[in-house]
Amino acid sequence: MKTVSIVLPAKNEANSLRRILPALTRLYPSCEIIVVNDGSTDDTVLVCGENNVRVVSHAYSKGNGAAIKSGALAAKGEWLVFMDADSQHDPCHVKDLVDMAFGNEGVGYDMVVVARQATDQANISRSLGNRMYNWLASYMTGHKIPDLTSGFRVINAKKFKKFISLLPNGFSYPTTITMAFFRAGYSVGYLNRPVGARIGKSHIHLLKDGTRFFLIIFKIGTLYSPLKLFFPIAVAHFFAGISYYFYTFFEFHRFTNMSALLFTTSILIFLIGLVSEQITSLIYSKTDSDQ
Repeated sequence: MKTVSIVLPAKNEANSLRRILPALTRLYPSCEIIVVNDGSTDDTVLVCGENNVRVVSHAYSKGNGAAIKSGALAAKGEWLVFMDADSQHDPCHVKDLVDMAFGNEGVGYDMVVVARQATDQANISRSLGNRMYNWLASYMTGHKIPDLTSGFRVINAKKFKKFISLLPNGFSYPTTITMAFFRAGYSVGYLNRPVGARIGKSHIHLLKDGTRFFLIIFKIGTLYSPLKLFFPIAVAHFFAGISYYFYTFFEFHRFTNMSALLFTTSILIFLIGLVSEQITSLIYSKTDSDQ
């Protein structure tokens, strides 16, 4: 009998937990339910006590990813279900995720993710950003990834913990673990389910977190195959140098410093990608040897 732990990272989500915890305990009485209190200043711990669920507390807020890691390390289940504590995720869908992962429909997976639709996104800018992430991740892996950043997923605990040292403490843990699983050759499935509106205020701020989310683009590349990201950029600089060289040669009959700079830059970008590729391979080969 496979055991399942449900982990909910929570920061000041008492109002939402009053709704979601009774549903989880009623629907899944045999599952371990863990709420990671990430430095909350509201009644989060009190609500958890009222619903008789396990609480792991941080003395101060460490971030969503840190809460996920704390919950995963504390969990006893062979499989982990991660879901947000803001009521966006319907507790009824936990069963659908677990059934798909266990292969109750014919094919099992190491990780199954709930894929949100464009209409489920909080705003247009976030929707466009997620589409860009999904496209780039699909290009990098060669697999269609409908939702790279969804926080609602079920995952094999043993395989998840192999990559726990790679996970950031912030909100980009779903990106990291998804790309790591594809890179390691594990099976990843997606399940289309609607996502509701959150209760309370989002902890993601556009100005504060915009740069960090932009860096996710580069993390996608470095976590899977850096050369696949750096090589097209190097080629673009090389052809820019060629084009500018021909322009200056026929117009002014000379080779300019700009052309030399573009050629040199293309070589450096390619070499950075090549070295990054070797480092990435070493990281995953070490992870495989630790199994």
